[in-house]
Amino acid sequence: MVILVNEQNEWQGMMDKLAAHKEGLLHRAISVFVINDKNEILVQQRADGKYHSGGLWSNTCCSHPMQGESSIMAAHRRLREELGFDCELRPAFILRYKAEMENGLVENEYDHVYFGSYSGSLHLDPHEVKAYRYVAVEDLREEMNANPTAFTAWLHLALPKFTEYLASSVEEEPNPGTQNNLYQ
Repeated sequence: MVILVNEQNEWQGMMDKLAAHKEGLLHRAISVFVINDKNEILVQQRADGKYHSGGLWSNTCCSHPMQGESSIMAAHRRLREELGFDCELRPAFILRYKAEMENGLVENEYDHVYFGSYSGSLHLDPHEVKAYRYVAVEDLREEMNANPTAFTAWLHLALPKFTEYLASSVEEEPNPGTQNNLYQ
């Protein structure tokens, strides 16, 4: 089930995940970007059996909050479920996007994007993640430009915003409370 929302991220109800993607209805999502102590992004290759974008490379993890679950709670849950670790996370930005997938499904998401740091071991769920690696931001950009179809649609949209977020957080430490109402 996914949480349907309006353009103000206000709860509109619940719907089966596949049905929401077939109908292209706006729903709440989460994405996580984790970097290691070398400032490389942890990216994952989605398992081949995923209902869309199987085998494609993406950000550290992404999913949907469950009913009664905050976005930050969902982000922590999915890190543990997909990759077998957890770390401190903070809100980075909101990504509102709509993208048609290869199999006729539509991602129409109000995506809460979180940022964390982690350099420890991972324990992959093979039903979720086929492979992972750490990669420098500039190298990832070059790979995405050279072979765009190897990466998820949302990574193409989120990576530029994430690199802007990283640049701004170096200049001035962001206030995690500035968008708390949006991250519920």
